[in-house]
Amino acid sequence: MKFYAAVLSIVLLGLQYRLWLGDDGIRSATRLARIVAEQTAENGGLMQRNEQLKAEVKDLKEGLSALEERARNDLGMVGASETFYQVANGAAALPPTTLPPAQPQAPGIKRISR
Repeated sequence: MKFYAAVLSIVLLGLQYRLWLGDDGIRSATRLARIVAEQTAENGGLMQRNEQLKAEVKDLKEGLSALEERARNDLGMVGASETFYQVANGAAALPPTTLPPAQPQAPGIKRISR
């Protein structure tokens, strides 16, 4: 009888080892749950970013205000009814001038002012 109790105790300890420390054990499951939670949080941020980009694309395709804003910020264009001021060292360097509206140019072509 003592022999069977010893064998059952050894089997129980072996199963406990596999449960707590084995490759498919609780430690591995908690590590995988943490990784899944981190990935879910990252996916949420990326989904929000995708929604913002979709809204920006829709606005660029349909509305002119976003296109105008892009032209101002990225290309430095000025509207026809606007006055361009160039500021150097915190003070106006030149008197204001009214510039003609910018014309789109092909790449590699330089515009020469006369």
